[in-house]
Amino acid sequence: MTVESLFPRLEALLPGVQKPIQYVGGELNSVSKDWDSVSVRWALMYPDAYEVGLPNQGVQILYEVLNERDHLLAERTYSVWPDMEKVMRDNGIPQFTLDSHRPVRAFDVFGLSFSTELGYTNMLTALDLAGIPLYAVDRTDEDPIVLAGGHAAFNPEPIADFIDAAVLGDGEEIVLAISDVIREWKDEGSPGGRDEVLMRLAASGGVYIPKFFTVEYLADGRIKRVAPNRPGVPWRTAKHTVMDLDAWPYPKKPLVPLAETVHERFSVEIFRGCTRGCRFCQAGMITRPVRERSITTIGDMVENGLKQSGFEEVGLLSLSSADHSEIAEVAKGLGDRYEGSNVSLSLPSTRVDAFNITLANEFSRNGRRSGLTFAPEGGSDRMRKVINKMVSEEDLIRTVAAAYSHGWRQVKLYFMCGLPTETDEDVLAIADLAKRVIATGREVSGRNDIRCTVSIGGFVPKPHTPFQWASQLGVEETDARLAKLGAAIRSDKKYAKAIGFRYHDGKPGIIEGLLSRGDRRVGRIIEQVWRDGGRFDGWSEHFSYERWVESTETALADEPIDLAWYTTREREYAEVLPWDHLDSGLDRDWLWEDWQDSLEEDGAIEVEDCRWTPCFDCGVCPQMGTEIQIGPTGKKLLPLSVV
Repeated sequence: MTVESLFPRLEALLPGVQKPIQYVGGELNSVSKDWDSVSVRWALMYPDAYEVGLPNQGVQILYEVLNERDHLLAERTYSVWPDMEKVMRDNGIPQFTLDSHRPVRAFDVFGLSFSTELGYTNMLTALDLAGIPLYAVDRTDEDPIVLAGGHAAFNPEPIADFIDAAVLGDGEEIVLAISDVIREWKDEGSPGGRDEVLMRLAASGGVYIPKFFTVEYLADGRIKRVAPNRPGVPWRTAKHTVMDLDAWPYPKKPLVPLAETVHERFSVEIFRGCTRGCRFCQAGMITRPVRERSITTIGDMVENGLKQSGFEEVGLLSLSSADHSEIAEVAKGLGDRYEGSNVSLSLPSTRVDAFNITLANEFSRNGRRSGLTFAPEGGSDRMRKVINKMVSEEDLIRTVAAAYSHGWRQVKLYFMCGLPTETDEDVLAIADLAKRVIATGREVSGRNDIRCTVSIGGFVPKPHTPFQWASQLGVEETDARLAKLGAAIRSDKKYAKAIGFRYHDGKPGIIEGLLSRGDRRVGRIIEQVWRDGGRFDGWSEHFSYERWVESTETALADEPIDLAWYTTREREYAEVLPWDHLDSGLDRDWLWEDWQDSLEEDGAIEVEDCRWTPCFDCGVCPQMGTEIQIGPTGKKLLPLSVV
């Protein structure tokens, strides 16, 4: 039965809200299909505002992958701002998609991609606006399957009561497999209703269905065990890994936003995964192994993407883009190809020890030279060994000296506060390092207009990393350390004005820690915060630490646990972690040993990048049937023919 567009009801209300353009749809390369011509329909959501959600690569890729199939349809929806939420509630307008303004509840699957846990309250807003019951157990055959993906889905337990399913890892192949299961079930007349189709998905071992698992707790609040509660459900759910990235050259038709967004560029993912082994980095751990796109596929994607979108900037994305085995050839080939045009290239993530001036110059052809960004993460060499960030102070000084001497004036440095074993001295070393950077820049350039911005984030222990057992630094301790660092930077008149200092206080990090390592009981807290008005918690102007603390106290009043139990408490090896039944491929004992290596009294033991060294037996490649894939291919990028 055809589902009508809500736009006729919506249009007259748009002048009454801020930025109405973000609710209109119709962007270049968006797709609107005939509802009745397909068998399975997806509503895809990045649970944040349009300006953050539209550029998201994950949603754009799945949107295209699904819409390329004749029997499938995918549309997009984003979080609405509080003013729009009020208008929709006052006028009975449900959560709608942007492409055809259809109600989200009418779709077969409502898929949400979480790159951060602070989007959980926005999910509840969307469910409620859509008319979908908040709790999975209350849903009927009339409701879509609510499916979570993205990095946060590697521990979906805090939202287990609100979702029907979760998928770990790469989405390109699994969304098509899920679509096939739903299509077959619908063609058979939907036997057994909602539970039957969820059972078919669970039986594959590749889709996690929370309600098919029961969690038992010990008297002290720890988890006793997590076990399937019906026959045929596998004990563990495995992540998905796309092995041939060249076979999935998406996005082919990037969406061009109507309103201003956080990134206005065409992005190409040049490789996926990272084996550097930074102990704090969940993204690097859960995306193993490294799989590179070939130089020719990258060139074809850039050429096609620019043609299809009209963007003038190309971002070459990955967790550490300068680590691509052919990055020099990629940079030179693209630089030659677009020299003299209005196309600029950017490398958003660059490691200190992978940076070189030749590479930087290739990316600053056509006259655009932005600031350089590096992430030493730890202030002292000792701290960087603890986190396995194998970059010495001398490496950094050598790199910035090269940059400043070749005409760069601005360098941005990222650090973390609150890392395991960290002391005040480790944090104060950041100030000394920043001063040395400025002094070096002035010396090699002969100029005084040298700038360095120090940006500090709070460390949050994440699941499936060696630091998943670590305690988190409390709010007061974090703020005290940051205050000392700020004072140390400002105290030296010779450098104070040349060093910018940006930081987040300790409060958002503690809540992110609660959500990232939480279990199912945390769902009550999320609901309490949402009912108390919590929205857009990833935005500092909307985030309320007090609301989260009060909601935690209320929701856990009858439990032997509290906020500190989830955040500032160190875990023991034997403790069952909420995500132990979800398989990222990483061997638990290997993670524990790496955690112990970081705590060695004589100095942390560093682990090399297994791309270039023998295997360290993390477990991913043999367990997942995967392997590291790197070049060089020996191929060259050909110049484009002159039009």
